[in-house]
Amino acid sequence: MAFSDFDHLMMHRALDLARLGTGYARPNPLVGCVITHEGRIIGEGWHRQYGGPHAEVNAVQSTTESQLLAGSRVYVTLEPCSHFGKTPPCADLLIEKQVAEVVVCNLDPNPLVAGQGLQKLRDAGIRVETGLLEAEGRWLNRRFFTFQEQERPYVVLKWAETADGYLAGPYFQPVPISGELSRVAVHQWRAEEQAILVGTRTALHDNPHLNVREWPGQSPLRLVIDKNLSLPPTHHLFDGSQPTVVYTYRERAAREGVDFVMLSEAEDLFPQILQSLARRNVQSVLVEGGPTVLSSLLKDGLWDEARVIRAPKRLGGGVPAPHLGLAGLHEQFSLGEDEVFIYHRNY
Repeated sequence: MAFSDFDHLMMHRALDLARLGTGYARPNPLVGCVITHEGRIIGEGWHRQYGGPHAEVNAVQSTTESQLLAGSRVYVTLEPCSHFGKTPPCADLLIEKQVAEVVVCNLDPNPLVAGQGLQKLRDAGIRVETGLLEAEGRWLNRRFFTFQEQERPYVVLKWAETADGYLAGPYFQPVPISGELSRVAVHQWRAEEQAILVGTRTALHDNPHLNVREWPGQSPLRLVIDKNLSLPPTHHLFDGSQPTVVYTYRERAAREGVDFVMLSEAEDLFPQILQSLARRNVQSVLVEGGPTVLSSLLKDGLWDEARVIRAPKRLGGGVPAPHLGLAGLHEQFSLGEDEVFIYHRNY
């Protein structure tokens, strides 16, 4: 089918609505919905909160002209669900409201849906069209699609480096590198991901909180690699303020707010961590260091996106930052005096 300019406009609107659920809908995908009648929007909504009503439900409830729902045209960014989860199937709702047509951006790869939602609509006599702005929808829900198709979280690497290419001072001495705007942006990035990971040295030398303080949203699940359980129990990671997982080669019983996951020394470290996160239904992880962790993930190709903050400060020596060059550079922009480089591995 050849989609019209109006169709494109409505799906762009649905994608914009879907983005409003960022950081709140997880681990569910971001979904937006627009309902039109004779070329006019009569309802719209998005998935606002995990466990809450889906986008189609919110769109239907938003209309003040419910008599127009029968015969309406619905634009939705992801295939309507066909199964009972925390909420009833959205496909059933659209059938009940007797909509005439549903235009879908992306099919849902979740085996619980996987075309069944569209088939249910077609069986009810509703016309279904798919693939409108498909690439944009996949990018919006890249975490969800990576998790469903590769059975691992979407991995975002992040580091700040000086103009002469260092992450820290000599002997891993912590040094403030990025500016205030970049620090706020990092807290926004934390709010957008389900988990945040650091290695032993970063946890030891920086003693980070790994929470969201300068941006509205939920703090991520904290993850730390501590193979030999050498980190001081007084560090912020063990303060119980948010759930924390420690990956280790030593057995240790869980305590309040902290779970210890024992890994095998005979197997590669990071595939084990990613498998462990997948079992927890964690669909994305932000990796904030240190250099050994970052370099290992880059070397093994176990990353999807890298966000590099380059500040004008120079150190003249210290711990070198990983080097990506221009391969995969997707975007570059300024935050105050800092330059931010966004790399994509596959998209």
